[in-house]
Amino acid sequence: MPTKKMALWCYVNTEEHAIISANAEMAGLSRSTYIKRVCLGQSTPSLEKQHARRELLKINADLGRLGGLFKLCLSEKDTSIQALHMEVRRVLREIEARQRELKAAIARM
Repeated sequence: MPTKKMALWCYVNTEEHAIISANAEMAGLSRSTYIKRVCLGQSTPSLEKQHARRELLKINADLGRLGGLFKLCLSEKDTSIQALHMEVRRVLREIEARQRELKAAIARM
């Protein structure tokens, strides 16, 4: 069945073709869809941003779990002050490590 869509032709050199293909791949789109969106001024999704968002969500979940462990540690009545102090320091170091990961992920965006 013939299509009712119209085709546009554009000549590009090898380097331009490679750039367009790479950009379309990074957006997770076919070349045709990518070119159409760019020409019409529509946004193109970025897979890198999607991966970065997922990574930030994972780091946020890790921080939430660490906060829960921190609360659990503070609520323990049977733990001595010395052991509690050491556990709190350990949890704080983990939180600081996650914060560094979060800052690095944001910088990559």
